[in-house]
Amino acid sequence: MVNELFIISLITFFSVILWWGFKTLPGERWQIIASLPTIRERHGLWRGINLTYYGLLTANAYVTAVAILCILLGSMGTPLEETFAVIVAILLICVPASKYMARIVEKKKHTFTVGGAFFVGMLVAPWMICLVNIVLGTRMDGMLQCIPALAAFIIAYAFGEGMGRLACISFGCCYGKSLSNSHPFFRRIFQKYCFMFTGETKKVAYEGGLEGVKVMPIQAVTAVLYITIGIIGVCLFTKSYYMTAFLLVIIVTQAWRSLSEMFRADFRGFGKITGYQMMAMISILYSLGLSYFWPSQSYRVPDAAVGVSALWDPAIILFLLVLWYVIFLYTGRSAVTGSTLTFYVNKDRV
Repeated sequence: MVNELFIISLITFFSVILWWGFKTLPGERWQIIASLPTIRERHGLWRGINLTYYGLLTANAYVTAVAILCILLGSMGTPLEETFAVIVAILLICVPASKYMARIVEKKKHTFTVGGAFFVGMLVAPWMICLVNIVLGTRMDGMLQCIPALAAFIIAYAFGEGMGRLACISFGCCYGKSLSNSHPFFRRIFQKYCFMFTGETKKVAYEGGLEGVKVMPIQAVTAVLYITIGIIGVCLFTKSYYMTAFLLVIIVTQAWRSLSEMFRADFRGFGKITGYQMMAMISILYSLGLSYFWPSQSYRVPDAAVGVSALWDPAIILFLLVLWYVIFLYTGRSAVTGSTLTFYVNKDRV
């Protein structure tokens, strides 16, 4: 019963947050959360650095994904030290990769890519699990089981990227094609559910010239699909179908990542088949290879109650807070927008 309540809670939480995001985030006011003065210029003006909702929502997505990962691993009785070790090791690789992979594929210094970060994380995750087992497994009288752990990681990723699409809506990146340039079939489907972005500093405006234009809500489609497949993955995970959950979630998410490129209007790299599409297909093949070399075995049945209780450990709470702060500072300081600030005294209130 606890497992079912956990799944219902996930459905309720993500339904509310996605509904709010789709309705409000395309608006102009939901891009810049604050501007901090940095350098004083002439005539009392200050040059500012912008802090974005993109960073805030991305940090929220990271923390949500890691929290779900902790719950799933904790539900199988994974020791806290092993959970921390694997999560920290993969984050230390994936977070910088989100920037460097975008630089490699798109030749841009000031952008991020979740797809590139996931690709790198998918390549290293199995070996990080093996390394943690070698270093900590014997000492702690327990081993991190590879297939259940990989299933937990890919499910957490689906939730994280699904929720992270709200950040893309806020900044106006990863935007879809205009409805006027889309196939009539898609125009009929999305006529009532399209996005119209406002704000000259949103990427859809300064890169695509599509401010105020009806565009395909590709970010929303991705968010709904990823959250849905994540919930299905949790259902399979709680029933101990770890291999099925792992393969289903990664095939659906990466197949859509490759297919969705056809409906996007933003720059995704050079060539008819982009680097991100190739990464997605390689990830599917790689996961199929892993499933062959690590066949299903008899694993412990998960208990969501144990996982949720493990989440309230002070060490995990502190870790999530620090993670949120680091991700917000890393992704939330806008390098492509600027601001000019002025300060004055309200003399009638002196």
